[in-house]
Amino acid sequence: MADDALDLPAPEAGARGQRVLDLLDKAIALQTPLVQKNLARARQRNPEATPAEVIRNLERIYVSALTGAGAAVGGTAAAPGVGTGVALALTAGEALSSLQLSALFALSIAEVHGVRIDEVERRRTIVMGIMLGGSGSATITRVAERTGQHWGRQVVAKVPVATLRQINAVLGRNFITKYGTKQGIIVLGRVAPFGIGAVIGGGANAALAALAVRASRRAFGPPPPSWP
Repeated sequence: MADDALDLPAPEAGARGQRVLDLLDKAIALQTPLVQKNLARARQRNPEATPAEVIRNLERIYVSALTGAGAAVGGTAAAPGVGTGVALALTAGEALSSLQLSALFALSIAEVHGVRIDEVERRRTIVMGIMLGGSGSATITRVAERTGQHWGRQVVAKVPVATLRQINAVLGRNFITKYGTKQGIIVLGRVAPFGIGAVIGGGANAALAALAVRASRRAFGPPPPSWP
């Protein structure tokens, strides 16, 4: 019995993990209605842009926005006179912003590919799968028992909701571990001396953005040749 008890997660760890997933759900809920507006913004400079051009624009906007957010918060948090408590509060707020940017990016890419996601479980799978990169793709294809190249389309078209819940349970555990660990490292880095914090914050967010961009390309495959 004692050994079994040692295998159970600490209540504090479970609560922290649930907070991460709650933030993710909040980010998805807030950004889902903004997908069409995001696409319009990506196309506004060139209304005749092809889907491939719009996707490249979405990728550029996402990487730039996420990197800038990390650098700005890192520099502010590390500024002289800013206490550790304020620095940690700033990074906590930026965590939600990062999740919102990532959710908006993932759902916008799906929309360009003509993948309409009407169920919250499918949105969770798409967003977590893209944010987790290669490990997310591997989890989805393994649990869904599908080996097609572009899992983003299969998740919407072919995978039952009951299976999606199983996938999301595994993705959620991985998301808590990977995202929580990365955020912890980023938070510590941002309270470093002024300037260093900005570099760490921006660099870490740039790495997360690049991971998501690569994962989105694997999830949906080549852009459609034209708009539907």
